[in-house]
Amino acid sequence: MDAWLVWLIIAGVLAAGEATSLTFVMIMAAGGAAAASVTAAVGGPVFLQVLVAILGTLGLLGLARPAAIRHFNSGPLIVTGPDALVGREAVVLQPVTEHDGRVRLNGAEWSARAKDPNQNLPAGTVVSVVAIDGATAVVWQDPFA
Repeated sequence: MDAWLVWLIIAGVLAAGEATSLTFVMIMAAGGAAAASVTAAVGGPVFLQVLVAILGTLGLLGLARPAAIRHFNSGPLIVTGPDALVGREAVVLQPVTEHDGRVRLNGAEWSARAKDPNQNLPAGTVVSVVAIDGATAVVWQDPFA
């Protein structure tokens, strides 16, 4: 079997192995093996093929891997559903106590309860949502705001 084909098979096995690890290490080694395959195809000696595979892998690990990791970890996760409502402001529609009440939150009417058992929030009060507990918004009014 030709050396270039052996290197190409090694590159393919390493690339397939990357699918199980997702660390961007094996794919960089696959790139080094692919470079060695090209070296073998143009008639380079085995020593040079191994050297190209090692240097290609190290080069990709140092240059391409950090960029790939930054690309795939580019930003914060998108918060959706009830968790996206935490931190928003709401307006009290019916007085809110530690047990019950109603607020207008994100354009909809929600059942609510006060986080602080000592707070009794009258209608019209602007409050902050500190948690969502099932279908109930847990709210709090900052006494210093």
